[in-house]
Order: sequence, then structure tokens, then C-alpha cells
Amino acid sequence: MPPRTLFDAIVIGSGIGGLVTATQLAAKGAKVLVLERYLIPGGSAGYFERQGYRFDVGASMIFGLGDQGTTNLLTRALNAVNVSQESIFDPVQIHYHLPNGLDLKVDRVYEKFLQSLIAYFPHEQKGIRRFYDECQQVFNCLNRIDLLSLEEPRYVMRVFFQHPLACLGLAKYLPQNVGDVARRHIKDPQLLKFIDMECYCWSVVPANMTPMINAGMVFSDRHYGGVRYPKGGVGQIAQKLADGLEKAGGEISYQARVTKIITEKGRAVGVQLANGKVYYGKRIVSNATRWDTFEKLLPADEMPVNEKNWQQRYQKSPSFLSLHIGVKASVLPTGTECHHILLEDWQKMAAPEGTLFVSIPTLLDPDLAPAGYHIIHAFTPHWIDDWQKLSPSEYEAKKEQAAGRIIERLEQIFPGLDAGLDYLEVGTPRTHRRFLGRADGTYGPIPRRKLRGLLGMPFNRTALPGLYCVGDSTFPGQGLNAVAFSGFACAHRIAVDLGL
Repeated sequence: MPPRTLFDAIVIGSGIGGLVTATQLAAKGAKVLVLERYLIPGGSAGYFERQGYRFDVGASMIFGLGDQGTTNLLTRALNAVNVSQESIFDPVQIHYHLPNGLDLKVDRVYEKFLQSLIAYFPHEQKGIRRFYDECQQVFNCLNRIDLLSLEEPRYVMRVFFQHPLACLGLAKYLPQNVGDVARRHIKDPQLLKFIDMECYCWSVVPANMTPMINAGMVFSDRHYGGVRYPKGGVGQIAQKLADGLEKAGGEISYQARVTKIITEKGRAVGVQLANGKVYYGKRIVSNATRWDTFEKLLPADEMPVNEKNWQQRYQKSPSFLSLHIGVKASVLPTGTECHHILLEDWQKMAAPEGTLFVSIPTLLDPDLAPAGYHIIHAFTPHWIDDWQKLSPSEYEAKKEQAAGRIIERLEQIFPGLDAGLDYLEVGTPRTHRRFLGRADGTYGPIPRRKLRGLLGMPFNRTALPGLYCVGDSTFPGQGLNAVAFSGFACAHRIAVDLGL
């Protein structure tokens, strides 16, 4: 039998979490292989091209590309493998179009944002300041420490001795959710609904189920490192990380769909591809969702108890219905912002087609569309069950009807959009499942009930020796900067385990 080629680490999937893990390990001299089922890297942070348009697969509101502090994790990940990414400042994080005439822009300048919100809720001036200032305190604690693996005791001790106050501050907020903190300062039910939306727009759950640590990061970093758009599209971040990985001596293989994690004597030792090819590694990292990892890549009937417990606490969030639109530039009024959220009824915030998310990245980077045109990416939550068991003609008709409803709503902010359409492509939860390889096309895990902040979210090691998970179903959860954090943590833990 020929000797096995043994990698230090094999990473399943090239989402941002997987790529950060791989590049961090390669930068430390590890022999790393990344296996990606699709043609390009990035997963939900990928892109596709049609008729002169370059569309982002997912959202285009990017944190972590700043140049100061320790929370600019995407910049730090790129730097580790000697690559860089030009980015364009977005002066407004979101333009909210909410019920009861609540029309508000979240300005990059903190004070300007607070004043805009206070103008709607003058009686809550003190509460607004206290709540968002408390979010800033969480962020300042995070932004002081090197964000690595909380599973590594020596690192935790070292950081604690270097920054005791920051660590105690974070420990205090770990079990808390945003809703609890907001209600300590704020009474107005409409303002509390607004804070629900501030959370929902990235966590897809309301404030009482959103961990305070995550909110501290998002609500404050938008005024610190700022929201930035990567020049050339979001897909460039993954592309640059993949290039950096190869420069650092790592390997990435495309159209390599892993169908099985191989175990020997109760330990993960390798992976098998759909074509039967087998690779062996000292450590295996899954950037697939935990559902895909423990129900498809491993025997579902042998699922470890702690994974079953995790599934009792967390469920799959919905997927999205996405419209990728090419439109005449004249449709957008002067002064239009890049990101919008549209909701007509507070009761429908979390319902399918309730909240409508809109990104117009060509306002920041016009090169993504033909001259005289813009890209509008509109997406709204949808469950995969509503799209199953349809004939091809029923499927197309359902897509067309849903697109019609969304365009009608977009016309409220962009009159004449329908008449200015140049290109339209509709993606459903089935599309997300097929291209991203995510169970039910899910956006990620959400709590089944109110949990104690981030305490229920697992770290990178799993109950199966040799197997680690990375990405949005590990601490600290969803969002590009959050999965980058999980990548730094995972690589740090593996490097210590391998003695690198």
C-alpha cells in the first residue's frame, strides 16, 4: 500500500471562516489543503457574472476591513499572507424605511446617528445615549485584545493578565442579550422595535435573542472601522485569501466535493470526495454547517450527544429569496445610499417577505456594472419548504410572482424601477442550497428560544477527536467579520495542538 500523503490540516469548504483558518495555519508553516465544491472560493461571500454585471452572492455590507485596532479581522487575515484589498468607505451603514414614517440613516459619524435617532424619540434621549454607549464599551473591550481561541487556556490567561479590565468587561456581557440591556435604558415600544430591527438586519433574530457581544461589535464598528466595500466586489476578499494561501505554500482544489469525513479508531483522519479520491490529514476542519457536518459528512445515527444538545438549542434560520437586478442609473434618485431596509409592518419583521434588504454596490464601485447601469441586490427571508415539490413550470411561475411582489415594494423607494429593468435573476432557497451546499440553504443557526447571550455557541473543537468546525455555527456566529474571528480562533487552537 503506497504511503499516505499527510496534510497538517484539511479544510472542507472555502467560505471566509475556512479560508482564514487555512491562511493563518499556512502562515505558520503548516501544510494545508482546502477543498471547495464550487468553481471559485468564498461560499456566501462569492460572486457571479452575467451580461457585464458582477453580482455579490450575499450581502455587501462589510465590516473588518479597517486599518486600526484588533477587530479589523479581514484586514489582518489578508495581511498574514501578504495580500491586501482596496476598499471604499460607505458613509451610511443603512437607510431604514420603517413603519410609522421612521425614515432614518445610520451615519458613519456616531454623534450624527444618535442625533437622527433622538430627533424621532426626543423623550428617550438619555436612554438612547446610554444604550449605544454601553455597546461602545463592549466594543472597546474587544478592540483592546488579540482575538484568538478562547479554548486555549494559556492564551486566555495571558490576555487576562495583559487586559484584566477588558476581559472582565467581556465576561460580564457574555451571558447577556441586547434586549435585556436595551430595556434597562429604554421604555418606548417603538424605539425597542427599532433596536429589534438593528439586530435582526444581521442576526435574523430580535434583540432579546441577539448576544450583546455581537451587537457591541456591529453597532460600534460601523462608527470606528466603518462599513467598507471591497473594490471589485465582495468575492475579491475570498479570491485574495485563496491567492495568499497558495503563496504561503497551501493548496486549494476546486470542484472537489467532500462527501465523507473518514474516521479511524474514533478519530477524524481524512476526507473522501464525490469522485472517490481520499485525502488524509492530522486535523480536519469543516467549514460546512454543523447540520451538514454531523448529518451528511458523518453518520447521522452516530451524532455526538453535545451536537444533539446544540440542535436542541439552535435551529436553522430561513434562507433567502434573492433578486439580482441590473437597472438604468436614472432610476436611482440623487443621494441614494448603498444599503436599505424596507419594512411596512412591525408584526411581519421576521416573516417570509417581511423585511426587505437592499444593496446597491455600484453606488460605491461603478465598475461592477456596464456604464449607465446599477446593480440592485434585493433579498428577503424565505423557507425552503415553500419551494419544494414544484414542477419546473410551477417553480418558474412562483419565482416570477415573488419577484413581481418585491419589485412592487422597491418601487416605493425607487419609482420607475420596473420600467428601467435591464437584467433580472431570481435565486430561491433551493438555489442557495445547491450552490452554497448549506442545509436547506440556511443563513445560519438561530436560537430556538432565548439563550444566555453567546454562552450556548460552541467553540471550534468537536466531540470527535481531530475534527474542528469553523464558520457561522461556531462562536461568535454570523457575519463575515464574525466567521473571520472563528477562523483565527480555529487556526490558533490547531496550531497549539500541532505544536506549531
